[in-house]
Amino acid sequence: MIETTYISDVCEQIEKSLDELIPLKGSTHDEIFMAARYSTLQGGKRLRPLLAIVTAEMFGSHIQDALIPSCTLELIHTYSLIHDDLPCMDDDDFRRGKPSLHKAFQEGVAVLAGDYLLTYAFEVLAKANLTDKQKLALILCLSKASGGDGMIGGQVMDISFENKEIDLVTLQDIHIKKTGMLIAAALEFGAIIGGAEKSEQELLKQFGLQIGLAFQIVDDILDVTASKEKHGREVATDLINDKTTYVSLLGIDGSKKLAESVTNQALDSLKSLPFDTTVLKNLSVSLVNRKI
Repeated sequence: MIETTYISDVCEQIEKSLDELIPLKGSTHDEIFMAARYSTLQGGKRLRPLLAIVTAEMFGSHIQDALIPSCTLELIHTYSLIHDDLPCMDDDDFRRGKPSLHKAFQEGVAVLAGDYLLTYAFEVLAKANLTDKQKLALILCLSKASGGDGMIGGQVMDISFENKEIDLVTLQDIHIKKTGMLIAAALEFGAIIGGAEKSEQELLKQFGLQIGLAFQIVDDILDVTASKEKHGREVATDLINDKTTYVSLLGIDGSKKLAESVTNQALDSLKSLPFDTTVLKNLSVSLVNRKI
């Protein structure tokens, strides 16, 4: 109960900070901020900033040191969802039970809102109340995780392999880049803010990559078992676009076994850290075991 209350409190502070980060300004171009708020404040698990804050506090840092920098992970994640939903990408009309941004606003505004959130994330980091060394490390971490060899690279591979059969190794490579690297960045963020040693940062990065992979495997399962609740339609986009998924390769039971195996490997890696990792472990397990 104490842990649940703690997570709930952190999420509440994340929501408040995101709301404050994107105010309406009464300007002639306020539509861009309205659009950004529409997508950013729709709700969601807040997985990435939550992992960053939990990790930072695990190293003894205070939540106020980690809160705003961690929210930049959510800005990047939201921009990626806006662009993923566009007609030229996954062509999804709904996101979290509401019309996708390009349906609620003009398509061009949706593109620009994503661009705004991407660039604004680095402005927020540059102004963060941290040392210059920490800010530089965070900017480098986030740009690598979300760039051409990270999230964007994974998205390019995802598009390239539509209507093509791929093997499990290639599928995992796509999802390590597309999903895993930004989740790994969240763990690195917490370690950097908390003043962790380089070896600890690297361990947490690898943990994040594995948890990110497990998260994506479960996502593929939920696309089949809970598509209506998750996307607002009976058939998930990946199936419509004829993309290879873990379920299409391994079946639901095989995918569940793989997710469990990857999660257990990740949790085992935390045993070498010389402090209590219970909250991080339980949070990670709850995210992988989610029902929607």
